[in-house]
Amino acid sequence: MPGTTAPESPSPQTCGPTRRSRQTKRGKDRIIFVTKEDHETPSNAELVADDPNDPYEEHGLILPNGDINWNCPCLGGMASGPCGEQFKSAFSCFHYSTEDVKGSDCVDQFRAMQECMQKYPDLYPQEDEEEEEEEKKPAERLEETAATEATATKEEEGSS
Repeated sequence: MPGTTAPESPSPQTCGPTRRSRQTKRGKDRIIFVTKEDHETPSNAELVADDPNDPYEEHGLILPNGDINWNCPCLGGMASGPCGEQFKSAFSCFHYSTEDVKGSDCVDQFRAMQECMQKYPDLYPQEDEEEEEEEKKPAERLEETAATEATATKEEEGSS
């Protein structure tokens, strides 16, 4: 209610009294409420080094320990879905391949992945199909342009 304030009572999760600030622990996080006076003195907070194995930390394709980061957005979700296991198997084989022609020992894994993907053409369209669609579009535009120009030419001839 306006004009009334409740006295601050320590929460059961309070980490202990401090002279001016109040700390609260919630899960893995620690919330610190500070006062104006707290900001006037240098901080004595200790920063915790980032954990390279933290699953919530942003990483690239390869984690600091050398493992593949299956959650990397660069994989476009290929590691999940109906062919995710086949993708992981093929990609892992290629990544860890020590052959002179890298990945030449992974033909069976890539074949299994391709066979799986062919079962789901809506999820994994073939490149050839996509290229054919892209090739059709310019050809269709040319046909439409030619038809329009032919019609315009006939109209001009008829009006003269």
